[in-house]
Amino acid sequence: MHPPIVVISERNSVFRQRIEVSGMEDLYADVPTAVGGDDSAPDPHDYFDIALGTCKAITVQMYAKRKQWPLEGITVKVQRDDSEERKGVYKLDVTLELHGISDPEQRAKLEDISHRCPIQRLMTQATIEIATHTA
Repeated sequence: MHPPIVVISERNSVFRQRIEVSGMEDLYADVPTAVGGDDSAPDPHDYFDIALGTCKAITVQMYAKRKQWPLEGITVKVQRDDSEERKGVYKLDVTLELHGISDPEQRAKLEDISHRCPIQRLMTQATIEIATHTA
């Protein structure tokens, strides 16, 4: 089991949260001003989208490194359409920019590999169980 991630209300900011991840620098979360926050940090939806983008980038880099392909870097753009979220539809459009890879077959393979990142699998194939209780 992993150490817990701890989320603590921050200062006098209404919705700003400090996020402690064991052994790492703190992260922060907030919500947009439109819903009463200060818009001072990514919101929870941003972190959800960030998880997918970073996982795809790392998965592609690991595969290219293992294959010794000339991937110099990757830029992942995640565009969210949450206009139907209340209806249960949350759309993410992901664009991969593969720096240093010009071979069409390698590019196609790396795109395919990106679909297999653990976070995409978690988002699309897993049953997630959440238990919440007060201390």
